[in-house]
Amino acid sequence: RDAGVEVRTGSLDDLESLRAGAAEADGVIHLAFKHDFSDFEGAGRTERSAVETMLDALAGTDKPFLFASGIAMLAPGRVATEEDAAHSSDPASPRGGAEGFALGSADRGIRPVALRFAPTVHGVGDHGFSAVLAGIAREKGVAGYVGDGAHRWPAVHHSDAGRLIARALDAAPEGGGIVHAVAEEGIPTREIAEALGRAIGVPAASIAPEDAAAHFGWIGAFFGVDIPASSALTRERYGWTPTGPTLFEDIAAGAYPGH
Repeated sequence: RDAGVEVRTGSLDDLESLRAGAAEADGVIHLAFKHDFSDFEGAGRTERSAVETMLDALAGTDKPFLFASGIAMLAPGRVATEEDAAHSSDPASPRGGAEGFALGSADRGIRPVALRFAPTVHGVGDHGFSAVLAGIAREKGVAGYVGDGAHRWPAVHHSDAGRLIARALDAAPEGGGIVHAVAEEGIPTREIAEALGRAIGVPAASIAPEDAAAHFGWIGAFFGVDIPASSALTRERYGWTPTGPTLFEDIAAGAYPGH
């Protein structure tokens, strides 16, 4: 409020709060998601309803609607680009098909932009996938990786991701767009585990694919997938150059401590 910004409190389940907030805003940046992997389908339905509600409020305004999406399963085994097709718009698909559905709203007088984040958005204060892996390593006494650990994960520092969001908000194209918040195209998961192990003070070790679910829990299904991604088109279109620390620099600097 001191900065002249009105604060409105709501939740993904409170659709009226989302409708009112979107209608009053100059643009929407939707980053929330229910990370309830015990009911991932339910989380997807909630996401779809929230996105539908905000898009209805923005229809005909020519305002930008930026929303979080992901790279996982976009093009496993090869480098994904911004030109890869959007995820399914089927409500039963991951995240409720929100990416495909939202990108289809451009003809309703909205400027939708999918923010495809690297699975590793890292930095001090991170509560995401890297922090989860670090927590598992502390609990198990070993920093695990699946199989030979050759699977690649992209990464981006949260400061770089934040700057990209701001640029995409200011330059949201009329027909909609896709940006890749990716600074490092693909880091072998074995090397991620080794770096976490050094920081935490535990050894790195291979976990057999059939044991991944038992060792890692829900994140095991993701950590064993090869999902490299490029951000070349994003950098060209939005003049974005990542300048923040690399994932390994953050780990070495103590972003994921051993306690």
